[in-house]
Amino acid sequence: MDGNGRWAQARGLPRTEGHRRGVEALRRTVRASRDLGIAHLTIFSFSTENWRRPALEVSFLLGLFKRFVRNDLAELHASNVRVRMIGDRDSTPADIRDLIVQAETLTAANTALTLTIAFNYGARDEIVRAVNAMQAERAARGEQGPVREADISCHLDTAGIPDPDLVIRTSGEVRLSNFLMWQAAYAELVFTPVLWPDFDHTALEVALNEFRSRDRRFGGLSRQAV
Repeated sequence: MDGNGRWAQARGLPRTEGHRRGVEALRRTVRASRDLGIAHLTIFSFSTENWRRPALEVSFLLGLFKRFVRNDLAELHASNVRVRMIGDRDSTPADIRDLIVQAETLTAANTALTLTIAFNYGARDEIVRAVNAMQAERAARGEQGPVREADISCHLDTAGIPDPDLVIRTSGEVRLSNFLMWQAAYAELVFTPVLWPDFDHTALEVALNEFRSRDRRFGGLSRQAV
């Protein structure tokens, strides 16, 4: 059971209430990120595997996403937040694709924070799509020869977005769950027992303090050894 579900179960509430409170946590986290000067925030909203959930729960999650965009877009724009979406758009419902385009177009020039929403997203699916797109372009140009990391990176959904410095996994889960696996190669990972519906400014600061204490070597020597 995911963090939203466990949060709801502990309180004797339906899972849908856990998902709804998860959206409130997203709002808090966006505001906290702006207050703390974070330039990029990526949120895992709906995965390619989430389609396997019961139809009623999937329908609720899709409706929740649409309500978030419709209700919060004006505030995000007024707060100078840029909205981007990563994930498989081709298999995303048309009405949601239209909302995504609307949000991205309206906020394209905003600079305070880039909020990237991973919707219908899975890292393995992203890499497969990127490789296929890259190979198709190379074939059309008649190119051969070895493939470089940069060739794949520029075809990922996150092209133009910096690789994450920090990945926070809430709810006591200790895994990436198919999230930004290429991009997170050298990200610092922080695992917190805080359930996502309870995540707030304080929890974010705790994770950032843990991040600041890390010695990031990127395959090289530690700062103490230099």
